[in-house]
Amino acid sequence: MLYYLIIALLVGLDQIVKLWTVNNLDLHTGQPLISGLLSLYYIQNDGAAWGMLSGQMWLFYIITVVILVVLIKMLHDEGFNQPLMGWGLSLIIAGAIGNLIDRLHLNYVVDMFRLEFINFPIFNVADICLTLGVGLLVIYLLFVHKEVD
Repeated sequence: MLYYLIIALLVGLDQIVKLWTVNNLDLHTGQPLISGLLSLYYIQNDGAAWGMLSGQMWLFYIITVVILVVLIKMLHDEGFNQPLMGWGLSLIIAGAIGNLIDRLHLNYVVDMFRLEFINFPIFNVADICLTLGVGLLVIYLLFVHKEVD
């Protein structure tokens, strides 16, 4: 049950930050958060990272739903008994749901965080969840998970 609470809280945070961005920033404008490091910059992304597969929403719908089904099954089968895996899966599920809500509702994803010191795609809270979740799963698979013969 804890993992579902984490998912709900993170999806809520993602949607609140996106709503704030849409209501307070004009499209393609921004404001600094940490000078030289991080700013808010509102864009609408109809693709994946770096705008890949732009305009292919139908593909994102199918892929996201299939991945969510698999991840939720994994959470029930193994994640409840393996905390690191449970946290990783919860973060990935939350990120996937957060961006899916945007795609279904808006036909694009609201992104707002821009790194000022490197050329990197503008991202959102859901993307942070996805990245951290994948990182936790990699750590779990490399250092914790024991293959049963």
